[in-house]
Amino acid sequence: MVQVSLGCAMQSPWQMVTGGVTAPQGFQASGVAAGMKPSGKPDLALLLAPEQAVCAGSFTTSVVRAACVDLCAERLAASGGKARAVLINSGQANACTGDRGLIDSQRSTQALADRLGLDAEAVLICSTGVIGVPIPMPTLLAGLDPLVERMSPQAGAAAANAILTTDLVDKQVALQADLGGQKVSIGGMAKGSGMIHPDMATMLGFFSCDVAVELSLWKAMVSRAVQRSFNAITVDGDTSTNDTVLAFAAGATLDAAHHLALEQGLTEAMQHLAQAIARDGEGATCLMEVQVVGTRDDQVARQVARTIVGSSLVKTAVHGRDPNWGRIVAAAGRSGVAFDPDAVALWIGPHQLMQFGQPLTFDRDAASAVLRGETVVIRIRLGDGPGQGRAWGCDLSDQYVRINADYTT
Repeated sequence: MVQVSLGCAMQSPWQMVTGGVTAPQGFQASGVAAGMKPSGKPDLALLLAPEQAVCAGSFTTSVVRAACVDLCAERLAASGGKARAVLINSGQANACTGDRGLIDSQRSTQALADRLGLDAEAVLICSTGVIGVPIPMPTLLAGLDPLVERMSPQAGAAAANAILTTDLVDKQVALQADLGGQKVSIGGMAKGSGMIHPDMATMLGFFSCDVAVELSLWKAMVSRAVQRSFNAITVDGDTSTNDTVLAFAAGATLDAAHHLALEQGLTEAMQHLAQAIARDGEGATCLMEVQVVGTRDDQVARQVARTIVGSSLVKTAVHGRDPNWGRIVAAAGRSGVAFDPDAVALWIGPHQLMQFGQPLTFDRDAASAVLRGETVVIRIRLGDGPGQGRAWGCDLSDQYVRINADYTT
Protein backbone atom coordinates (compact mmCIF):
# COMPACT_ATOMS: atom_id res chain seq x y z
CA MET A 1 0.00 0.00 0.00
CA VAL A 2 1.25 3.46 -0.92
CA GLN A 3 2.13 5.62 2.07
CA VAL A 4 1.50 9.35 1.78
CA SER A 5 2.72 12.36 3.69
CA LEU A 6 0.02 14.61 5.10
CA GLY A 7 2.27 16.87 7.07
CA CYS A 8 3.09 14.40 9.82
CA ALA A 9 4.45 10.90 10.11
CA MET A 10 1.65 8.41 10.68
CA GLN A 11 1.33 4.72 10.04
CA SER A 12 -1.51 3.83 7.75
CA PRO A 13 -4.40 1.99 9.42
CA TRP A 14 -5.88 1.13 6.00
CA GLN A 15 -5.96 -2.40 4.61
CA MET A 16 -6.96 -3.66 1.19
CA VAL A 17 -10.30 -5.44 1.00
CA THR A 18 -12.54 -6.59 -1.83
CA GLY A 19 -15.66 -4.99 -3.23
CA GLY A 20 -14.41 -1.96 -5.16
CA VAL A 21 -16.68 1.07 -5.22
CA THR A 22 -19.50 -0.82 -3.46
CA ALA A 23 -17.38 -1.95 -0.51
CA PRO A 24 -18.67 0.91 1.69
CA GLN A 25 -22.03 0.30 3.32
CA GLY A 26 -25.10 1.59 1.49
CA PHE A 27 -23.62 1.97 -1.99
CA GLN A 28 -24.91 0.09 -5.03
CA ALA A 29 -23.70 -0.14 -8.61
CA SER A 30 -24.36 -1.88 -11.90
CA GLY A 31 -22.85 -2.24 -15.34
CA VAL A 32 -24.37 -3.51 -18.59
CA ALA A 33 -23.63 -3.86 -22.30
CA ALA A 34 -26.25 -1.51 -23.73
CA GLY A 35 -24.89 -1.66 -27.27
CA MET A 36 -23.19 1.72 -27.50
CA LYS A 37 -19.83 0.13 -28.32
CA PRO A 38 -19.43 -1.73 -31.63
CA SER A 39 -17.45 -4.36 -29.71
CA GLY A 40 -20.48 -5.33 -27.66
CA LYS A 41 -18.53 -4.87 -24.43
CA PRO A 42 -20.12 -3.32 -21.31
CA ASP A 43 -20.62 0.40 -21.84
CA LEU A 44 -23.12 1.75 -19.32
CA ALA A 45 -22.60 2.00 -15.55
CA LEU A 46 -24.41 3.36 -12.52
CA LEU A 47 -23.31 4.26 -9.00
CA LEU A 48 -26.02 4.96 -6.41
CA ALA A 49 -25.20 6.56 -3.06
CA PRO A 50 -27.32 6.41 0.11
CA GLU A 51 -29.65 9.21 1.18
CA GLN A 52 -27.95 12.23 2.74
CA ALA A 53 -24.81 11.65 0.66
CA VAL A 54 -22.55 14.57 -0.13
CA CYS A 55 -20.46 14.64 -3.28
CA ALA A 56 -17.29 16.57 -4.12
CA GLY A 57 -16.01 16.83 -7.67
CA SER A 58 -12.81 17.67 -9.49
CA PHE A 59 -12.98 18.44 -13.20
CA THR A 60 -10.82 18.99 -16.27
CA THR A 61 -9.07 22.35 -16.55
CA SER A 62 -9.44 22.32 -20.34
CA VAL A 63 -11.51 25.18 -21.78
CA VAL A 64 -12.91 22.63 -24.25
CA ARG A 65 -15.20 20.72 -21.91
CA ALA A 66 -17.91 18.17 -22.51
CA ALA A 67 -21.39 19.31 -21.50
CA CYS A 68 -21.58 16.57 -18.87
CA VAL A 69 -18.63 18.14 -17.03
CA ASP A 70 -20.37 21.51 -16.77
CA LEU A 71 -23.65 19.84 -15.83
CA CYS A 72 -21.99 17.96 -12.95
CA ALA A 73 -20.20 21.05 -11.67
CA GLU A 74 -23.35 23.20 -11.90
CA ARG A 75 -25.57 20.66 -10.14
CA LEU A 76 -23.12 20.13 -7.31
CA ALA A 77 -22.78 23.88 -6.82
CA ALA A 78 -26.54 24.47 -6.92
CA SER A 79 -27.39 21.62 -4.54
CA GLY A 80 -24.63 22.24 -2.01
CA GLY A 81 -23.00 18.93 -2.92
CA LYS A 82 -26.16 16.86 -2.60
CA ALA A 83 -26.11 14.07 -5.18
CA ARG A 84 -27.34 10.51 -5.17
CA ALA A 85 -26.33 8.90 -8.45
CA VAL A 86 -23.97 9.08 -11.38
CA LEU A 87 -24.59 7.58 -14.83
CA ILE A 88 -21.50 6.73 -16.90
CA ASN A 89 -21.50 5.91 -20.60
CA SER A 90 -18.43 4.62 -22.43
CA GLY A 91 -17.77 4.85 -26.15
CA GLN A 92 -18.85 8.43 -26.84
CA ALA A 93 -17.30 11.46 -25.15
CA ASN A 94 -20.27 13.65 -26.15
CA ALA A 95 -17.81 16.56 -26.25
CA CYS A 96 -17.81 19.20 -29.00
CA THR A 97 -21.33 18.16 -30.01
CA GLY A 98 -22.97 21.58 -29.66
CA ASP A 99 -26.30 22.07 -27.94
CA ARG A 100 -27.08 18.38 -28.37
CA GLY A 101 -24.41 17.49 -25.80
CA LEU A 102 -26.21 19.32 -23.00
CA ILE A 103 -29.67 18.25 -24.15
CA ASP A 104 -28.65 14.59 -24.24
CA SER A 105 -26.97 14.82 -20.83
CA GLN A 106 -30.08 16.37 -19.31
CA ARG A 107 -32.36 13.86 -21.00
CA SER A 108 -30.24 10.92 -19.81
CA THR A 109 -30.19 12.05 -16.19
CA GLN A 110 -33.91 12.81 -16.18
CA ALA A 111 -34.69 9.34 -17.54
CA LEU A 112 -32.54 7.70 -14.89
CA ALA A 113 -33.95 9.91 -12.14
CA ASP A 114 -37.47 8.85 -13.11
CA ARG A 115 -36.52 5.19 -12.71
CA LEU A 116 -34.82 5.77 -9.36
CA GLY A 117 -37.47 8.07 -7.93
CA LEU A 118 -35.04 10.97 -7.61
CA ASP A 119 -34.95 14.59 -8.69
CA ALA A 120 -32.97 15.01 -11.89
CA GLU A 121 -30.71 17.49 -10.08
CA ALA A 122 -29.51 14.65 -7.84
CA VAL A 123 -28.25 12.64 -10.82
CA LEU A 124 -24.86 13.33 -12.41
CA ILE A 125 -23.48 12.04 -15.71
CA CYS A 126 -20.01 11.29 -17.05
CA SER A 127 -19.13 10.29 -20.61
CA THR A 128 -15.94 8.90 -22.10
CA GLY A 129 -14.90 7.90 -25.59
CA VAL A 130 -14.30 9.58 -28.92
CA ILE A 131 -14.54 13.39 -28.94
CA GLY A 132 -17.18 14.76 -31.30
CA VAL A 133 -19.37 11.68 -31.12
CA PRO A 134 -22.76 12.17 -29.40
CA ILE A 135 -24.49 9.63 -27.19
CA PRO A 136 -26.75 7.26 -29.19
CA MET A 137 -29.78 8.17 -27.10
CA PRO A 138 -32.21 5.40 -28.14
CA THR A 139 -29.56 2.84 -27.21
CA LEU A 140 -28.72 4.48 -23.88
CA LEU A 141 -32.36 4.90 -22.90
CA ALA A 142 -33.09 1.27 -23.72
CA GLY A 143 -30.22 0.27 -21.44
CA LEU A 144 -31.51 2.09 -18.36
CA ASP A 145 -34.08 -0.49 -17.28
CA PRO A 146 -31.59 -3.40 -17.17
CA LEU A 147 -29.05 -1.06 -15.58
CA VAL A 148 -31.42 -0.25 -12.71
CA GLU A 149 -32.61 -3.84 -12.40
CA ARG A 150 -29.06 -5.09 -11.89
CA MET A 151 -28.15 -2.60 -9.15
CA SER A 152 -26.46 -4.44 -6.30
CA PRO A 153 -24.06 -3.88 -3.40
CA GLN A 154 -21.96 -6.61 -5.03
CA ALA A 155 -21.79 -5.08 -8.54
CA GLY A 156 -18.75 -2.84 -8.14
CA ALA A 157 -16.74 -4.96 -10.58
CA ALA A 158 -19.47 -4.83 -13.23
CA ALA A 159 -19.52 -1.03 -13.04
CA ALA A 160 -15.74 -0.78 -13.16
CA ASN A 161 -15.67 -2.88 -16.32
CA ALA A 162 -18.41 -0.86 -18.04
CA ILE A 163 -16.55 2.49 -17.88
CA LEU A 164 -13.43 1.37 -19.80
CA THR A 165 -12.35 2.52 -23.27
CA THR A 166 -8.80 1.64 -24.40
CA ASP A 167 -7.93 0.32 -20.93
CA LEU A 168 -6.46 -3.18 -20.91
CA VAL A 169 -7.62 -3.87 -17.34
CA ASP A 170 -10.29 -2.56 -14.99
CA LYS A 171 -9.20 -0.41 -12.07
CA GLN A 172 -10.75 -0.87 -8.64
CA VAL A 173 -9.76 -0.35 -5.03
CA ALA A 174 -11.32 -0.89 -1.61
CA LEU A 175 -9.77 -0.02 1.75
CA GLN A 176 -10.98 -0.56 5.29
CA ALA A 177 -9.83 0.72 8.66
CA ASP A 178 -10.90 0.74 12.30
CA LEU A 179 -11.00 4.40 13.29
CA GLY A 180 -11.76 4.77 16.98
CA GLY A 181 -13.77 1.56 17.04
CA GLN A 182 -15.74 2.51 13.92
CA LYS A 183 -15.25 0.38 10.80
CA VAL A 184 -14.81 2.70 7.83
CA SER A 185 -14.57 1.69 4.17
CA ILE A 186 -13.47 3.61 1.09
CA GLY A 187 -14.09 2.26 -2.40
CA GLY A 188 -13.18 3.43 -5.86
CA MET A 189 -13.10 2.72 -9.56
CA ALA A 190 -11.42 4.55 -12.41
CA LYS A 191 -10.71 4.41 -16.10
CA GLY A 192 -7.90 5.87 -18.17
CA SER A 193 -5.07 4.72 -20.39
CA GLY A 194 -4.27 7.46 -22.88
CA MET A 195 -4.67 11.25 -23.08
CA ILE A 196 -3.43 11.40 -19.49
CA HIS A 197 -1.66 14.42 -18.03
CA PRO A 198 -1.60 16.42 -14.77
CA ASP A 199 -4.78 18.44 -14.16
CA MET A 200 -6.32 15.10 -15.02
CA ALA A 201 -6.92 13.75 -18.48
CA THR A 202 -9.07 11.17 -20.27
CA MET A 203 -9.82 9.63 -16.97
CA LEU A 204 -12.82 9.17 -14.76
CA GLY A 205 -12.67 8.34 -11.07
CA PHE A 206 -15.50 7.53 -8.68
CA PHE A 207 -15.16 7.09 -4.92
CA SER A 208 -17.42 6.10 -2.06
CA CYS A 209 -17.05 6.35 1.71
CA ASP A 210 -19.44 5.21 4.43
CA VAL A 211 -19.04 8.06 6.90
CA ALA A 212 -20.81 11.41 7.12
CA VAL A 213 -18.48 14.33 6.39
CA GLU A 214 -19.40 18.02 6.28
CA LEU A 215 -19.23 19.15 2.64
CA SER A 216 -16.56 21.85 2.95
CA LEU A 217 -14.26 19.43 4.78
CA TRP A 218 -14.93 16.65 2.28
CA LYS A 219 -14.25 18.98 -0.67
CA ALA A 220 -10.92 20.01 0.85
CA MET A 221 -9.94 16.36 1.43
CA VAL A 222 -10.87 15.39 -2.12
CA SER A 223 -9.00 18.36 -3.61
CA ARG A 224 -5.78 17.55 -1.74
CA ALA A 225 -6.05 13.84 -2.55
CA VAL A 226 -6.54 14.59 -6.26
CA GLN A 227 -3.44 16.80 -6.26
CA ARG A 228 -1.37 13.97 -4.78
CA SER A 229 -2.75 11.33 -7.15
CA PHE A 230 -4.55 11.97 -10.43
CA ASN A 231 -2.87 15.34 -10.91
CA ALA A 232 0.50 13.64 -10.38
CA ILE A 233 0.29 11.23 -13.33
CA THR A 234 0.99 11.61 -17.02
CA VAL A 235 1.06 9.23 -19.96
CA ASP A 236 1.35 11.46 -23.00
CA GLY A 237 1.07 15.12 -22.01
CA ASP A 238 -2.51 15.55 -23.26
CA THR A 239 -5.35 16.76 -21.07
CA SER A 240 -8.85 15.82 -22.16
CA THR A 241 -12.34 17.28 -22.37
CA ASN A 242 -14.14 14.95 -19.97
CA ASP A 243 -11.92 14.40 -16.92
CA THR A 244 -13.96 14.01 -13.77
CA VAL A 245 -13.49 12.71 -10.23
CA LEU A 246 -16.60 12.35 -8.08
CA ALA A 247 -16.36 11.30 -4.43
CA PHE A 248 -19.44 10.46 -2.34
CA ALA A 249 -19.63 10.24 1.44
CA ALA A 250 -22.61 9.05 3.48
CA GLY A 251 -23.01 7.20 6.76
CA ALA A 252 -22.38 7.54 10.46
CA THR A 253 -20.56 10.60 11.78
CA LEU A 254 -16.81 10.13 12.30
CA ASP A 255 -15.09 11.73 15.27
CA ALA A 256 -13.02 14.71 14.11
CA ALA A 257 -9.95 13.15 15.71
CA HIS A 258 -9.92 10.65 12.85
CA HIS A 259 -10.33 13.07 9.94
CA LEU A 260 -6.61 13.02 9.17
CA ALA A 261 -6.66 9.23 8.93
CA LEU A 262 -9.75 9.44 6.71
CA GLU A 263 -7.95 11.76 4.32
CA GLN A 264 -4.97 9.44 4.34
CA GLY A 265 -7.22 6.56 3.27
CA LEU A 266 -8.83 8.65 0.53
CA THR A 267 -5.39 9.65 -0.74
CA GLU A 268 -4.16 6.06 -0.70
CA ALA A 269 -7.22 4.93 -2.66
CA MET A 270 -6.74 7.65 -5.27
CA GLN A 271 -3.02 7.03 -5.56
CA HIS A 272 -3.64 3.32 -6.05
CA LEU A 273 -5.93 4.00 -9.00
CA ALA A 274 -3.75 6.81 -10.37
CA GLN A 275 -0.80 4.44 -10.49
CA ALA A 276 -2.99 1.80 -12.13
CA ILE A 277 -3.85 4.29 -14.88
CA ALA A 278 -0.19 5.15 -15.44
CA ARG A 279 0.79 1.48 -15.42
CA ASP A 280 -1.92 0.79 -18.03
CA GLY A 281 -0.79 3.65 -20.27
CA GLU A 282 -1.31 2.89 -23.93
CA GLY A 283 1.61 0.77 -25.11
CA ALA A 284 3.35 0.97 -21.73
CA THR A 285 5.72 -1.73 -20.49
CA CYS A 286 6.46 -0.28 -17.04
CA LEU A 287 5.31 2.15 -14.38
CA MET A 288 7.63 5.09 -13.76
CA GLU A 289 7.78 6.75 -10.35
CA VAL A 290 9.78 9.96 -9.96
CA GLN A 291 10.58 11.10 -6.41
CA VAL A 292 11.83 14.63 -5.82
CA VAL A 293 13.18 15.82 -2.46
CA GLY A 294 15.01 18.85 -1.09
CA THR A 295 12.78 21.61 -2.52
CA ARG A 296 11.28 24.54 -0.62
CA ASP A 297 7.84 22.87 -0.41
CA ASP A 298 5.87 19.86 -1.59
CA GLN A 299 4.06 21.68 -4.38
CA VAL A 300 7.21 22.58 -6.30
CA ALA A 301 8.61 19.09 -5.71
CA ARG A 302 5.53 17.65 -7.42
CA GLN A 303 5.97 20.15 -10.24
CA VAL A 304 9.51 18.91 -10.91
CA ALA A 305 8.45 15.28 -10.63
CA ARG A 306 5.59 15.79 -13.11
CA THR A 307 7.93 17.47 -15.57
CA ILE A 308 10.43 14.62 -15.45
CA VAL A 309 7.86 11.84 -15.70
CA GLY A 310 6.18 13.64 -18.59
CA SER A 311 9.34 14.14 -20.64
CA SER A 312 9.17 12.23 -23.92
CA LEU A 313 12.96 11.92 -23.90
CA VAL A 314 12.99 10.45 -20.40
CA LYS A 315 10.10 8.13 -21.25
CA THR A 316 11.78 6.84 -24.41
CA ALA A 317 15.08 6.37 -22.58
CA VAL A 318 13.30 4.24 -19.99
CA HIS A 319 11.64 2.24 -22.75
CA GLY A 320 15.04 1.70 -24.35
CA ARG A 321 16.52 0.72 -20.93
CA ASP A 322 19.04 3.53 -21.38
CA PRO A 323 20.17 5.13 -18.06
CA ASN A 324 20.54 8.50 -19.77
CA TRP A 325 20.63 10.69 -16.66
CA GLY A 326 21.23 13.84 -18.71
CA ARG A 327 17.63 13.76 -19.94
CA ILE A 328 16.35 13.56 -16.37
CA VAL A 329 18.38 16.54 -15.18
CA ALA A 330 17.48 18.54 -18.29
CA ALA A 331 13.78 17.93 -17.66
CA ALA A 332 14.14 19.10 -14.05
CA GLY A 333 15.89 22.22 -15.30
CA ARG A 334 12.92 23.27 -17.46
CA SER A 335 10.31 22.56 -14.81
CA GLY A 336 9.99 26.21 -13.84
CA VAL A 337 11.42 25.56 -10.38
CA ALA A 338 14.65 27.32 -9.40
CA PHE A 339 17.35 25.19 -7.77
CA ASP A 340 21.15 25.06 -7.51
CA PRO A 341 22.54 22.70 -10.21
CA ASP A 342 25.55 22.05 -7.98
CA ALA A 343 23.28 20.52 -5.33
CA VAL A 344 21.72 17.87 -7.58
CA ALA A 345 21.98 14.19 -6.69
CA LEU A 346 20.30 11.49 -8.77
CA TRP A 347 19.50 7.78 -8.45
CA ILE A 348 17.95 5.18 -10.74
CA GLY A 349 16.76 2.49 -8.39
CA PRO A 350 19.60 1.88 -5.94
CA HIS A 351 22.26 3.22 -8.31
CA GLN A 352 23.51 6.77 -7.73
CA LEU A 353 24.47 8.51 -10.96
CA MET A 354 25.12 12.10 -9.75
CA GLN A 355 26.35 13.87 -6.63
CA PHE A 356 26.80 17.63 -6.10
CA GLY A 357 25.82 18.23 -9.72
CA GLN A 358 28.59 16.00 -11.07
CA PRO A 359 28.37 12.58 -12.74
CA LEU A 360 29.54 9.54 -10.81
CA THR A 361 30.98 6.32 -12.14
CA PHE A 362 28.23 3.69 -12.11
CA ASP A 363 27.50 0.22 -13.41
CA ARG A 364 25.62 0.99 -16.63
CA ASP A 365 24.48 -2.59 -17.17
CA ALA A 366 23.09 -2.82 -13.64
CA ALA A 367 21.29 0.51 -14.01
CA SER A 368 19.89 -0.63 -17.34
CA ALA A 369 18.61 -3.79 -15.66
CA VAL A 370 16.67 -1.64 -13.19
CA LEU A 371 14.91 -0.02 -16.15
CA ARG A 372 13.68 -3.46 -17.25
CA GLY A 373 11.57 -3.88 -14.11
CA GLU A 374 7.80 -3.51 -13.91
CA THR A 375 8.29 -0.40 -11.76
CA VAL A 376 11.13 2.05 -12.39
CA VAL A 377 11.95 4.46 -9.56
CA ILE A 378 13.95 7.62 -10.28
CA ARG A 379 14.95 9.79 -7.32
CA ILE A 380 16.44 13.28 -7.50
CA ARG A 381 17.54 15.58 -4.69
CA LEU A 382 17.65 19.29 -5.55
CA GLY A 383 18.77 20.78 -2.25
CA ASP A 384 18.22 20.52 1.48
CA GLY A 385 14.69 21.95 1.72
CA PRO A 386 11.77 20.09 3.37
CA GLY A 387 9.73 19.70 0.16
CA GLN A 388 9.08 16.29 -1.34
CA GLY A 389 6.77 15.02 -4.05
CA ARG A 390 6.10 12.13 -6.38
CA ALA A 391 4.64 11.68 -9.84
CA TRP A 392 3.85 8.60 -11.90
CA GLY A 393 3.86 7.80 -15.57
CA CYS A 394 4.99 5.14 -18.00
CA ASP A 395 7.50 4.58 -20.75
CA LEU A 396 6.72 5.63 -24.32
CA SER A 397 6.72 2.86 -26.91
CA ASP A 398 5.97 2.47 -30.60
CA GLN A 399 2.73 0.76 -29.56
CA TYR A 400 1.43 4.10 -28.25
CA VAL A 401 1.76 5.54 -31.75
CA ARG A 402 0.02 2.56 -33.32
CA ILE A 403 -2.87 2.55 -30.83
CA ASN A 404 -3.56 6.26 -31.29
CA ALA A 405 -2.97 6.29 -35.03
CA ASP A 406 -5.81 3.77 -35.35
CA TYR A 407 -8.04 5.12 -32.57
CA THR A 408 -10.97 6.31 -34.73
CA THR A 409 -10.29 4.16 -37.79
